[in-house]
Amino acid sequence: MTGPGPIRIANAPCSWGVLEFDPPGKALGYAQVLDEIRDAGYEGTELGDWAFMPTDPSVLRDELTKRGLEMVGAFVPVAFANERAHEQGAAIAMRTANLLAGVHGNSPFLVLADDNGQDPNRTKKAGRIDAADALNENQWRTFARGVERVARAVRDQTGLRCVFHHHCAGFIETPAEITRLLDLTNPELVGLCFDTGHYTFGGGDALAGLQRHRDRIWHVHFKDCSPALHQRSRVEAWNYFESLKHGIFCELGKGQVDFAAILAELRRTGYTGWIVVEQDVLCGMGAPKDFAKRNRAYLQKLGV
Repeated sequence: MTGPGPIRIANAPCSWGVLEFDPPGKALGYAQVLDEIRDAGYEGTELGDWAFMPTDPSVLRDELTKRGLEMVGAFVPVAFANERAHEQGAAIAMRTANLLAGVHGNSPFLVLADDNGQDPNRTKKAGRIDAADALNENQWRTFARGVERVARAVRDQTGLRCVFHHHCAGFIETPAEITRLLDLTNPELVGLCFDTGHYTFGGGDALAGLQRHRDRIWHVHFKDCSPALHQRSRVEAWNYFESLKHGIFCELGKGQVDFAAILAELRRTGYTGWIVVEQDVLCGMGAPKDFAKRNRAYLQKLGV
């Protein structure tokens, strides 16, 4: 009898400055990003923003194949708390899901999230959200209903599964909010994309969060969080974008997250999916390829 398959390591275009909120500065082209992901020792990538990479499945498949990379997921933000946004969100999700399915069948994940960074209060208080900032009961029901609607359509039409990505500066940030959304959604329909950095910045302990939600975790993002900048963000009341600009999500191993313990727990519980390394790198913060190489070397020292 063979044991579980190996954990595989990918990176994502956000580590090269391709971010959904269109920060200042110019990100690199997709060909260079894919080359550098490969050269830094990763086996896969997520899609990045729509149209950053080719949107013709055959072209995208060829670009990945010639570099020995796999497409492992795509991030799709939707303002789920607003019912009027559900229809458009579902259409965008289906467009993305059809591209992924055309590239790699039904193996990648569609990574759903709130439309982060759009609500002024949540953006201002990212990393220090309290109960008064939460959705009301009607909004919770609307939010969960929208997530399930998209996940069901994606599954029924493409065979892909959806995971939800908790994210700072969005309505699902804190450990309590993550738990509430999981309680309100069908566990066979909606999984969790567990992000170690966002869980930490959102006020949780990443290992405890992993252990608590392991049965819903289908996809994992490895991101670190600087303890010094985490504290400064609270004291100086930075908004989310200011925290990013200061480098809140630092190189792996230089922050608060105990990745050795996280990996041990993933192995103990038989996780065989992808780990996607993410370090949100804005223009002027340094060379993304150098960060990516050091992050990969760090994980190799931990045995993956």
